[in-house]
Formats: sequence, C-alpha cells, structure tokens
Amino acid sequence: MNRNDNKSAEDRTDIIYGRNPVIEALAAGRTIDKIYIQEKLNHPVIGKIRNLARENGVRYDFADLRRMDKMCGGANHQGVIALAAAHSYAELEDILKKAESKGEPPLIVICDGITDPHNLGSIIRTANAAGAHGVIIPKNRSVRLTSTVAKVSAGAIEHTLVARVSNISSAIDKLKKSGLWIAGTDLSAKQSHFDCDLSGALGIVIGSEGSGMSRIVRERCDYLVKIPMLGEAESLNASVAAGVLLYEAARRRIQK
Repeated sequence: MNRNDNKSAEDRTDIIYGRNPVIEALAAGRTIDKIYIQEKLNHPVIGKIRNLARENGVRYDFADLRRMDKMCGGANHQGVIALAAAHSYAELEDILKKAESKGEPPLIVICDGITDPHNLGSIIRTANAAGAHGVIIPKNRSVRLTSTVAKVSAGAIEHTLVARVSNISSAIDKLKKSGLWIAGTDLSAKQSHFDCDLSGALGIVIGSEGSGMSRIVRERCDYLVKIPMLGEAESLNASVAAGVLLYEAARRRIQK
C-alpha cells in the first residue's frame, strides 16, 4: 500500500497510506516526515497512530477527505497518510564526526527555509562535489528529503549527510561551540566572499528563495557576505549562490 505521488510539490515523496501500514512504519522506526489524518475521524486506531507519532517525534496534521483522496490518487487510505523521507536523516553530530574522521575543518551548508526541492537537491549535489561534510535543514518551513530532491541530487543524497533540526538558531549555536564560524549570505553585506577567509571551520547559511535569512538566523551569523552582481540580475538562485560559496571555500582549502 505504498506509492509515489508526483502530482504536487508537497507530495513528491514516498507515501504510505492505510492504518496498519502507517502503524507498522512507525513501529519499525521508518523515517516519517509528516502524517495526515482525516479531520473529524474518530476511531481507536487513529488514537493509537497519534500516540505513536508523538512518541516518535513525528508531526501530524488534519486534512479534509478531498485533499487526502487527491494525495493518494483515490486509493483507500482509511483516513491516514504518512509522508516518508526518501532517505534517512543524520544527526548534526554525525556531520561533525565525519569532518573529524577526515582530519578536515568542518564545511557545512545551513539551509534556512529552502522550499524548492530542486534547489535543495542541487545544494546537496554541489555540497558533495565541493567536499562539504553535510547539509542542515529545519523541520518546519522547509522542503524535506523527497524523491524529487533525491533525483535532482543525482545520487549525492546517498553520500551526503543531511541533518534535520528543530531549530536552526540552536543548531548554529552548537556549531559555534564546536569551533565553526558562521557566514550568512546577504546582498546588503559590506564585504564580498572574495574578501573573507573561507578556509577554516565554516558554516554557510543559505536563506530562503523569497525572503532570504530570517532575522534571528541573521543575528546568529558571525559575519555576512555577498556575491558581487556585475550584470543586471539582482540576485542568484539559492542553489547557485551555495555553489559559488562552496567552491570558493574549496579553492581556499586546496591552496592551503
């Protein structure tokens, strides 16, 4: 009773539907991004699913029947649909350990609200190619590791650690305590990425496609950098900006 639904951006992931399949997935420790429960549906099994979701730290929301029917193509979902990640998430500590095991200063991409699966997939692919040790995404207001993300990453998702954290600001604080400097990307910054030493332990923050970094994340950054725009375009795509900064960091590391 599992299937992929590629009809909407929200649902481009592995879908598990039906009460027992969802219960089995939760009990087996499957990485579940989110569960949808049909609104106004009262049943003891639904209560069990909600309890299991809470125990596993999985978020659930309520949705109307029409929306849920559309999500699984009209199949009999019994009022429960789970969105399973296309790949398992890592822990933030796993990324730091990977850098340590290689004897390298950590290089990490921090995505603050990336919502386009194509952007996240491209960032993961470029992070891997540039030698970054991992990518961090938030649990809320962000695209998840969907099948579209996996496809766009061109296989890099199998080799790149992606940590999903409850709070980006708290994650940044942990990285700082581990010795990383945090560089935020912002067009209003006074210095360009050419003027910064990106060769050390570094976290690069890439803001959302529309509004950039949130205020609280911006305040957590040690410094802000901009990528010079020499033509008429006002800004770069989020994944392109990540690529420019990652390869500048890679160039500095190779030269050292």
